[in-house]
Parts: sequence; structure tokens; C-alpha cells
Amino acid sequence: MPALFHLAFPVHDLAAAKQFYVNGLGCDLGRESSTAVTFGLAGHQLVAHLTLDEIDRQKGIYPRHFGLVLTLEEEWQALADRAAKQDLTFYQHPRLRFPGTRIEHRTFFLEDPSGNLLEFKYYRHESAIFGERDYTSVGEST
Repeated sequence: MPALFHLAFPVHDLAAAKQFYVNGLGCDLGRESSTAVTFGLAGHQLVAHLTLDEIDRQKGIYPRHFGLVLTLEEEWQALADRAAKQDLTFYQHPRLRFPGTRIEHRTFFLEDPSGNLLEFKYYRHESAIFGERDYTSVGEST
């Protein structure tokens, strides 16, 4: 079995998290307790942990966000369409970054009910996912 990615993150409201991740994004629902809920996102494990502590909201998309790199543009577009249809909160609407370069990609950011940011990308050239080391751009400065 290949390795799976696991990410744990804080939320203020488990019911709102379930609504966003299961009904909104289409994640699989896993185990639940009074303090956490597990989701399957593209075969990877996400665990939302209830916290009463304030979750610092960052200004802008850096330094913290998570998401998926989709390998088919049609899947990326379907997810963007689903997010819009489900009235999920777009932190940044779908757009094209670094057009005309080897690191060109389509991206959008969603914000979950607790302020966690999720990015969904599709790279025009698969080599940009881990390669294209001649480019020094990683993200954007703004």
C-alpha cells in the first residue's frame, strides 16, 4: 500500500466542519468523537480537532494552507464548480498563475468555517509539481 498523507488541524465547530468537508467538498466521513472528526480527501486523512482556543487568522494565503494538486484540469474545474455550487467561501477565486511559463497553473483558495485555507491547483506541466528548479518563484510575494 502506498503511503497516505495525514493532516490534523483545528476547528471551532465540528458540525460546521462536517458540512464544509463532507457536503461541500465531497470528502468521505470517517470516525467521529465529541472532539474530532476524520475525513478522507482524495484518499488522504484529514482530522479536524475541536479547540476552544482562538485560531489565529492569517492575513493572506501564507504561511499556512493545505490542499490538493489535481493532475487533470477537468477534475480541477469540477471541484471549482462544486465549490461554487455548494456556496463555499472562496478566499481567492479561480485564476491562472505564472501564465506562459513552465510553472503555469490554475488555482483557487477556499476558507473553511474556522478560517483554515485550502488551495487546489492544476499545473499545465507536470514537471512543475516537484521540478522546474530553474524558476525561483515559489508562491507569490503578495
